Amino acid sequence: MTTVTRTFTVDPAPAVVIDYLKDFTNATEWDPGTESCVRTDGSGPVGVGARFHNVSKIAGMSTELDYELRTLTHDTVVLVGKNETATSTDTITVVPGPDGAGSEITYEATIEMHGAAKLASPVVKLVFEKVGNDTEDQMSEALNRLG
Repeated sequence: MTTVTRTFTVDPAPAVVIDYLKDFTNATEWDPGTESCVRTDGSGPVGVGARFHNVSKIAGMSTELDYELRTLTHDTVVLVGKNETATSTDTITVVPGPDGAGSEITYEATIEMHGAAKLASPVVKLVFEKVGNDTEDQMSEALNRLG
């Protein structure tokens, strides 16, 4: 299992950040690997149980995962994506910024490889450390555009 964690601050208030991040279709704006992400459970307000189909390209390899919004609170979003070779759990915690303004975000991505793909776990760790840096940068930019 590989876990990558980043903590950073952005300008918008926590409620704005949570509202944006709970809709995983926005991953095309903040996740550097995401090529497309569509909601697959219908329309209406995004809440626990919402499902998304995500197509990503990481280190030149394309992968598709089906995600479910598992947790949604005033300060936490948890999305779990699965396919035959991996389970990805993205836990995003958002609290008021250290000086009371903006938000402090802790983004934790845990990737568990299945079957023969487990052999690639050491390489996955190296790749996802780089992806973690890129995600922090791109997520910060996308959130700061919200104002």
